[in-house]
Amino acid sequence: MLLATGLAACDTEKDATIKVGILHSMSGTMAFSERDLVDVLTMAIEEINADGGVLGRQLEPVVADGASNWQQFSSQAERLITQEGVAVLFGCWTSGSRIAVKPIVERYQNLLFYPLQYEGLEQSPNIIYTGAAPNQQIIPSVHWALENIGEGIYLLGSDYIFPRAANMLIKDQLKNRGIEPLGESYLPLGSLDVSAVVEDIRRLKPDLVFNTINGDSNIAFFNGLSGLEGTKVVSFSLAEPEILAIGIEKMLGHYAVWNYFQSIEGEENRQFVNSFKKRFGEHRVVNDPMEATYIGIKLWVQGVIAAGTFDPMRVKNALGYQSLNAPQGIVSVDMGTQHLWKTVRIGRVGDDGQFDIVWRSDSPIRPTPFPKYHSRSVWLQRLQELEYR
Repeated sequence: MLLATGLAACDTEKDATIKVGILHSMSGTMAFSERDLVDVLTMAIEEINADGGVLGRQLEPVVADGASNWQQFSSQAERLITQEGVAVLFGCWTSGSRIAVKPIVERYQNLLFYPLQYEGLEQSPNIIYTGAAPNQQIIPSVHWALENIGEGIYLLGSDYIFPRAANMLIKDQLKNRGIEPLGESYLPLGSLDVSAVVEDIRRLKPDLVFNTINGDSNIAFFNGLSGLEGTKVVSFSLAEPEILAIGIEKMLGHYAVWNYFQSIEGEENRQFVNSFKKRFGEHRVVNDPMEATYIGIKLWVQGVIAAGTFDPMRVKNALGYQSLNAPQGIVSVDMGTQHLWKTVRIGRVGDDGQFDIVWRSDSPIRPTPFPKYHSRSVWLQRLQELEYR
């Protein structure tokens, strides 16, 4: 009932603007990563409004701070929908924040565009997933790393659902090859105390560390790891802004796996990078979650135009037919999963602070949020066991 009231309030002929909800951490440990996504949404909305808006209406961003707290994400999502009357939400970084917002958008029949690569094992009729599913990041990178770096593996992540689920998937791939990880450790989200983990890695001397740390803990980790030779790090949640914050010399030669890197050649990407630097400063860089955020709002606009309305569920139905020539290349919405077809890329940090792309998939890969080697029921059971351990 509250949704009908709120949406009607923002969707009347007399209103000149349509409210767009932006829900990211502007404070706490995740603000280090999430503020950049707010900036790219600001730029995109300015571009859309300068181009005449959507269905003759200007977009009005309403920013809420999730404060790196999952309960705060939930309460702010509800406030944005029921009190602010937003027509759509763009937000969340961690899986914990997305899981907290998921029942809110489902209850009020609104839409969340979620821009992060994640562990998969989820599908909601009210979420459009513009980041990578496991088969578009985690799974292919494990195969590549074992063939090209080595088989001595250490697993390291922040202590919440995404790193634990990602490492569950990684261990499945390792087990299939008869490999046991040398070690597995988790840091409290936001922790800067990495001494024990770094000492463990120095003692075990793995060929590579699969890194699922999120937020500013990455800075402490790479500072602690500095000087260790013979071990490479393959990161799943670290990109161009973190390289600048950590220091190129400490990141040189390490790897990350994404669908997008700033170094991608092509006119669409040049325009995207140049526009962002012009708006926020030449010193700024862009990364995969920022590009996935940009993709999300551009696809939402296409869906609104195709549906001829801002009604979230009618927009969702129209999105199933949308493709976009994005900075990373062509992306398309997979109507069955509400994820995107995306190209996988692995990059190595070069001395310019950008990623040299060392491998990419031949074409965009169809998203498979539930990997095919288990049934959905088995995956959900395994995920539940992780959440309650």
